[in-house]
Amino acid sequence: MHRALGHLFALALAYLALAVLHLSVKAVLTCRRHHRQSLALGCEKPHTVPARLPFGIGLIWDVLQADKAKRLPHYLIARFEAAWKDLGRPEGTVRVRSPPCEWRITTSDPKNIQAVLATQFKDFALGENRSGGFAPLLGVGIFTSDGDQWAHSRALLRPQFSRDQVADLSTEERHVQTLIKVIDNHPIDPDTGKTKPIDLLPLFFNLTLDTATEFLFGDSADSQLTLLPDGLKPNDLKPKHPVNIDFAVAFDKSQRIIAFCSRLGPLWWLGHIFCPSLKPLTRQVHEYVDYYVRLALDTPINNNPEDKPRNDTPFNDKLNDERYVFLRALALTTRDPIELRSQLLNVLLAGRDTTASLLGWLFLLLADPQYTTIRLKLRKTILQDFGTFENPRNLTFAELKSCTYLQWCLNEALRLFPVVPINARRAIVDTSLPRGGGPQGDKPIFIPKGTEVVYMVYVMHRRRDIWGEDANVFRPERWAGKRSGWEYLPFNGGPRICIGQQFALTEAGYVTVRLMQRYSEIEGGSSDAARHNLTLTDCPADGVVVRLKVAEEDESEKIVGG
Repeated sequence: MHRALGHLFALALAYLALAVLHLSVKAVLTCRRHHRQSLALGCEKPHTVPARLPFGIGLIWDVLQADKAKRLPHYLIARFEAAWKDLGRPEGTVRVRSPPCEWRITTSDPKNIQAVLATQFKDFALGENRSGGFAPLLGVGIFTSDGDQWAHSRALLRPQFSRDQVADLSTEERHVQTLIKVIDNHPIDPDTGKTKPIDLLPLFFNLTLDTATEFLFGDSADSQLTLLPDGLKPNDLKPKHPVNIDFAVAFDKSQRIIAFCSRLGPLWWLGHIFCPSLKPLTRQVHEYVDYYVRLALDTPINNNPEDKPRNDTPFNDKLNDERYVFLRALALTTRDPIELRSQLLNVLLAGRDTTASLLGWLFLLLADPQYTTIRLKLRKTILQDFGTFENPRNLTFAELKSCTYLQWCLNEALRLFPVVPINARRAIVDTSLPRGGGPQGDKPIFIPKGTEVVYMVYVMHRRRDIWGEDANVFRPERWAGKRSGWEYLPFNGGPRICIGQQFALTEAGYVTVRLMQRYSEIEGGSSDAARHNLTLTDCPADGVVVRLKVAEEDESEKIVGG
């Protein structure tokens, strides 16, 4: 017996020794192959950020601590600036050690980002960190898939964002009117005539949830109505939605957990294990969307756009009318309920959170006392181009897009506060990036298969060597005559550029116009030390607390008259 155990133990040791030898030989051969490839491509080593703790543990710890303090973007800039100080020059690409023990490339170099997203697009993919980490909430959709699955998703969704759909602003006006009713019902300070402090950020998220759900499902969540004194209460909405009305809360909480998991890098799956609330939260989100998917699938398909909708189906009071409804159009191309749900959630994330975050950052800047001149100039431009609140004119997609100063303000807000400030890709083949190597950082760097490349849009948008010494200042005039390239990337770039960017910009522009028409004064605090609530998108962590004053129509008419 003891002899048999001894033989088994010896055999196990032999297998272990062979495995170690095999891995060692494989590592040496791989290292040599990489060295040869690197030399052939003319690559040199990038600057390496010293590790504070072994195995990349220090990086994860610093990221989590910065995120907890709501200052992760500030930490990223500080890390790059420390590298620039060490090198005595700006450097957009560095190498860091991340868990479990792998090298990660972080870059804010427009040339390298262009390579990852466009010129060498086929060399990179989202990778398992994204697809696996986001899957519990978003499933397999345009923001979580690669290759053929991604191409299928994009082909499915792209037609739904045609100019005709984006240009329809009638629904937007109805929901904006509700937003203004909510604001106007806020208590007024009798001494100033302004509202008492009110946080616009949750109102923006409610607004964009209502517009996005109506666009996607044909039926609004009506979350804004619960904020009116004589409006609906959450319980009143439950008969309308046979699932829990706390959908928005569950959606936001799910995102926070998914974002936390993504901070763990390759260890994202640990977050799923140690966050047991993720499963019930995502179930709640899925049940809400599944309700509308079932309605869509129960409605007979009508492939003839000339035919009028039928009124004898269970869908006649939801999606079966003459309005464009995203889900109804999508259901003509696929009848898979899981795919429909996943695509809807992917688009909802972009359609709701992106626009609300942009509006939040823009109004945080406009309410900042140091930018009062910009706000007054924008308001004057809006009144002259679009009329007053009571007598609006020319409020169309084309006119919004051609309002130069409005577009400059939107661009500048997105430059300072890109809604997706950090993103990543993983190399699926041995490849290289054009810059970052050598003493001056102007040589290519080798990127082995499996290496994660994290690109820092927030850092790139604030680089003084790109944008000037006032890179941290809100100055819309910098866009005069400027044609942006890869140094400005609020909606990604290359084949995966955001297909809904015009939808987001149109909605944000429309809401801005109506609010600036309605309120002559918007007073807030400093935006310089703004903290970040960074989940899958980035919004102000401390809200957008302002005081507003309703404009006198006569005063507005005088500005219109010029």
